Parts: sequence; C-alpha cells; structure tokens
Amino acid sequence: MKHYDTLIIGHICKDKNTDHLGNTVYAAGGAVLFSSASAYALGHRAAVFTRVSQADKDLLQSFLLPEADIYCRFGQTTTLMENTYFTPDKEKRRSVCAAQGDPIGPDDLPGDVTADIYHLAGLVVGDYAPDMIPALSKKGKVAVDVQGYLRNVDRAKGGEMYFADWAHKKELLPHIAYLKTDAAEAEILTGTDDRRKAAAMLADWGAKEVVITHNTEVLVYADGKIFTCPIKARSLAGRTGRGDTTFAAYICERKNAAPAEALLTATATVSLKMETPGPFKGTRADVEAFIRKYYK
Repeated sequence: MKHYDTLIIGHICKDKNTDHLGNTVYAAGGAVLFSSASAYALGHRAAVFTRVSQADKDLLQSFLLPEADIYCRFGQTTTLMENTYFTPDKEKRRSVCAAQGDPIGPDDLPGDVTADIYHLAGLVVGDYAPDMIPALSKKGKVAVDVQGYLRNVDRAKGGEMYFADWAHKKELLPHIAYLKTDAAEAEILTGTDDRRKAAAMLADWGAKEVVITHNTEVLVYADGKIFTCPIKARSLAGRTGRGDTTFAAYICERKNAAPAEALLTATATVSLKMETPGPFKGTRADVEAFIRKYYK
C-alpha cells in the first residue's frame, strides 16, 4: 500500500494552440499537470491519476513527478483543447474542447493507493462520475477545483465551452474540505461579485475552506476568517495554470501550517511560477527566497 499527501485526479490533455499568424503548436496541459508540479516542488508526497488514450501515452512524460507516482488508466479518448488566438497579446481567443477523455470514477483509482487529500483537478463537466465526491470523502479530505463542475461543452457548437451554475452544489459542498474557484466562478456559484461574501456563502453551504483566486490576490476563507495575500509576479509570461498551482500548494501546505502561512507559501509559489511558461519547476528554497525578498 502506498500513501501520499495528495492524489491529484484529472485529465492531462493536449493543447492545440494557434497564434494570430496561424502558427500551431501542441503542448501538454491540464489542471492535473500544473497542480502536481507545485505540490511536488514544495516537497510534498504527491501522485497523479489520469486518463489518456494509448496513442497519447507520451503525454505522461510531461509530469514532473517520479514515474512510480504517475497512475494512468488508458481510455478511448484523450482530452484535446484547441485555442485560437486573434491578437499578439493572446487576450482575444476562441477555446473549444475538441475531444473529452473518458470519465473517471472512484472504482478507476488504484486499490493499493491512499492519500490524505484527494484533489479533483478537472477541466470540464463530465470528467468525473456523479458519485466521485461522496465516495472520496469516505477515504480522506476532498479538494475540488470547481472548474470541472461549471465549465460545460456544447457539442452542437463544435465543442465551444460555457460556464453554468452547479446544480448539485448544496448537496455536494458539505463533502468538500477545500474548494477552489476564481472570481468569475465564485460569482456564478453565489450571484455576488464580492469575493469575501461569495467565500462566506460557499462556506455556509458546507465547504470547509474556500480559496478564491484573482489576478491581484488570493483569498482564503477558513475558520470563519478571511485571509488575503497579494500576487507579486514580475512577469505574466507563465500565467496559464495560475489557479492550479496556487490551490495544490495551499492544500498541501495546510497539512502542517495555519491558513495564513499556507496562503503566503501558495501565493509566493504562483507569483514565481507566473514568470515562466509551463508547470512550476522551482524548489521550496526558491519560494522561501522569493518570500524573504518580496513579502517580508
């Protein structure tokens, strides 16, 4: 039996990125990739469970974890995200989910693996079986990136994605120890654009701790209190994967740290990560040096 601090569950995907000049590049992507990188970089015992097709097994080499900590059940399909950018700064784009990987259910997970935290790092609605959250809550703490329960795929429109409220939120939030949203997702869930109010509402509905990311700061609601920490990235070159990096770092740090301390480490980690494209490849020492220089 192998035990981890966190088992991060989600689909690694292929990203097809086409710039405003028509140049196309394929790259590995997905919340599970960015999340596992930050947890591992900070020294936590992290593992991933993912699904891809046999033809795309090379994607597994994109993880920064040791091979022994990467678990995969091959399926018929690999998730494919297509991003077409219309401007040089990439602010205007069209994103579609051209293909979605096979759903992940609790019975898919390896029977000889346990974890303190089961982290659902989803991409779109349908990534997980309906009973995933309740089943995992019986095994350990459940952490959920709500993107995987709000971002829908419209197959009639070629895979265009849209956000809609989570119909089962009040039923499932009480099973969740850590909930992550960004500011826009929090408004969809609660109806308010006040992040502090939204966090309190989500906690009132059952989530034990709430993390809300924003381009200026990260907010945490824990133990009935609000904590915030500013993002101090010196560049936005690596902004993709911001929320994933933050959330994985925070929930792992919470094992041995109070909310404010865990939040500081997580925000410093994402600030440093945002300066370089791709998953975070730094170390805890790099993060601690960043904190001493920019937060103390």
